[in-house]
Amino acid sequence: MKRMVMRNATIPVMLFFLLCMFQGSVQGRHLLSSGPGIRPKPDDAAHFARWLVSQSFWGDLSTIESDLGGAPFGNVVSFSDGTPDKGTGIPYFYLTLLDPTARNALKDQRSSFTLSEYSLGTCGKTDPENPTCAKITLTGKLKMVDGKSSEAKYALTALFSKHPEMKDWPKDHNFQIFKLDIEDIFLINWFGGRKPLTVDQYLHA
Repeated sequence: MKRMVMRNATIPVMLFFLLCMFQGSVQGRHLLSSGPGIRPKPDDAAHFARWLVSQSFWGDLSTIESDLGGAPFGNVVSFSDGTPDKGTGIPYFYLTLLDPTARNALKDQRSSFTLSEYSLGTCGKTDPENPTCAKITLTGKLKMVDGKSSEAKYALTALFSKHPEMKDWPKDHNFQIFKLDIEDIFLINWFGGRKPLTVDQYLHA
């Protein structure tokens, strides 16, 4: 009788243990299939920067607003730097000319694009301003891509693969493909200030 009671008492414990193992494997599989992948080491600035850009879906794109006396105008926009797992490092955008961002770029191409690692969910409970939660600002020229070029075809594939909803955006809103020609990179992913990183190092990481 005592042996039977002990055996019955261990059944719930074993079930609980198996359930925990099952949940852990499901969560692990989910992270591997749809998460941001392995976070590069902070001291590998070029690799880290490319990882952050490739894994991000949106950021703050700032242009020069002539109607505001040349003040910076920030706008949340979606982007893609390439097809899945084959990022180029160059951000492509699908912008409507009804929006100030695209109109500003046609007058003055000077722009900057800022991303935060916080949006990936890999910073935990760390505040987004904490240096260990990486941030990157790409500064350069925001240019419209020739719609008939091979680059435009590639950009659309990259954008639509990451943002399928874009395919159904209104045709009468005059959406155009833009890209940021990067001239400077500001990366912070740890203590100690800005990481030294050239555009060439970034693009060839």
